[in-house]
Amino acid sequence: MAQSSALQTASGRKLPVLAVVGRPNVGKSTLFNKLIGERKAIVDDSPGVTRDRNYAEAEWAGRKFQLIDTGGLDSGGADGSLEASVQKQSRLALTEADVILLLLDGKGGLNPLDREAVDLLRKKDKPVFFAVNKIDSRRRGDNLYEFYALGIDPLFSISAEHGLGIPDLMDEIVRQFPAVQESDEEPEEEKTPLRISVVGRPNVGKSTLINRLLGFERSVVDSTPGTTRDALDTPFELEGEPCLLVDTAGIRRKARINERLERFSVSRSLRCVDRGDLVIHVLDGVEGVTDQDAQILGYAVQRGKALLLAVNKWDVVSQSGADARSYREEVYHRLSFLDFVPVTFISAATGYGMGTMLETTGRVLRDYGKKVSTSVLNEVLQRIVKAHAAPLAQGKAVKFYYGTQTGVRPPSFTLFVNRPQAVSESYQRYLIHQLRGSLALENAPIRIVLRARREEQRGRRYGVGRKR
Repeated sequence: MAQSSALQTASGRKLPVLAVVGRPNVGKSTLFNKLIGERKAIVDDSPGVTRDRNYAEAEWAGRKFQLIDTGGLDSGGADGSLEASVQKQSRLALTEADVILLLLDGKGGLNPLDREAVDLLRKKDKPVFFAVNKIDSRRRGDNLYEFYALGIDPLFSISAEHGLGIPDLMDEIVRQFPAVQESDEEPEEEKTPLRISVVGRPNVGKSTLINRLLGFERSVVDSTPGTTRDALDTPFELEGEPCLLVDTAGIRRKARINERLERFSVSRSLRCVDRGDLVIHVLDGVEGVTDQDAQILGYAVQRGKALLLAVNKWDVVSQSGADARSYREEVYHRLSFLDFVPVTFISAATGYGMGTMLETTGRVLRDYGKKVSTSVLNEVLQRIVKAHAAPLAQGKAVKFYYGTQTGVRPPSFTLFVNRPQAVSESYQRYLIHQLRGSLALENAPIRIVLRARREEQRGRRYGVGRKR
């Protein structure tokens, strides 16, 4: 897979990058949400809520830029722990940034770690801005002066929650942005990027898979279930097509969720399923298919998502003598409603099976966005109906006249029939199955809508043809 920088638009145009760093719980995510105009990053009073770098495109005074929200920038003393991984993510963001904003806590006051952060940033050959957050009253305004002991100037006073002081700060930051790098080629119409959502139960290897796909440590990886809380969008390319990779928080049973923060993560994970064009559902190869997996996948199928099942940790499973063919058959037995969904076997940790998974991903996306000509569709439809006619409705034949494709992602077809209400669900499943095979849409969900022709609708409305 050709890797694209995480700091580009979907069309490949590079944007300046602003990284917001600081100690845990100083209000970085609140400022992030304020600047992008939506609640994308989780905001909670618990320190350390943001664990990964969180990217979004923002705009100020007509200048578009990439904004990075980070985990807490700390002293880095917790070697090998989740905390150390979070700190590493913050330092990676500093490397990517064109401009850095250090956020300080005006409510909590000056902290020794603030001095360490200032010393670290002074070594960076980049523009660095310093802002004291949570200054939303005259009483707290007095707290600003103690931060001058850090020897930094200018020092901005803001309240991310209430928007105070942000215009002055951002006007100065934007002036320091480098010029946007434009391509020498003729500008092309910007494509809407395909969204690929990576979902699954906690601790099945989603973030490891994300990092493997992108070729760098995009997400914090830790054995603690629920490590990833935010849904993180990262631009990249798949077979030359612009995509957004969405790394979601793990979805677990509601009965096991006790914290308000976890509940918020779960609800947004399901929204990420809605946002995705393709959903890569990661299965734990050791544990196999669970009821929770079936619920998540059923949710995705109902919404017409393209799907790919990735059985992770296959390097461990294969050592026990497991056979991929038998395992795949068992998956389809447990998840019979996914007969059109390909199953791939991978090890995100070692890279095993990644090439095959990417090839399969490309095939699924091609099927998902495929357009079928009306003539081909109608030729196939007549052949399908002739091979197996719909059951009679009250002794009368159900006639299919013609069809047309009315949408992609997923492929959607409107079929005109004399008695739409008389076509049973089982016959509709037959139609979908036959259309999928005949139109080379083997890996795509298909939607059909049955409609009466206009003259028949008018006839029924005015009683034409009814027995007197």
